[in-house]
Amino acid sequence: MARESDQTELRSRLTPEQFHVTQEKGTEAPFSGALVDNHEPGRYLCVVCGEELFDSSDKFDSGTGWPSFTTPVSEGAVREELDTSHGMIRTEVHCDNCGAHLGHMFPDGPAPTGVRYCINSASLEFRNAEEEPPAS
Repeated sequence: MARESDQTELRSRLTPEQFHVTQEKGTEAPFSGALVDNHEPGRYLCVVCGEELFDSSDKFDSGTGWPSFTTPVSEGAVREELDTSHGMIRTEVHCDNCGAHLGHMFPDGPAPTGVRYCINSASLEFRNAEEEPPAS
């Protein structure tokens, strides 16, 4: 995760929940996130670094209470690693650009991928398809 000086900057810029989820591998309560019921066309970006992670065309209602996606926006957008915390074996998902914790991936999604990226709203920022992307 981020160095101490970076942690201070992140704490000043993120909400306490965003910081907890992305930097401390937290999880928001189910059905509490702002993006669970978002059905607008657009892209979902990392709340920490702004990297594009998921597209609305790959979002589906999993009934789990968290935004769910069948695939990342591009190969290499997210990084996966084994998570054996809480007495479970799961696949943890991170932003590949900055390492922020996003959620988990499960092998119970719909076709065509058969996987479900179960992502915390607090780790995402939504950019509507009609909005201009930020200038680089």
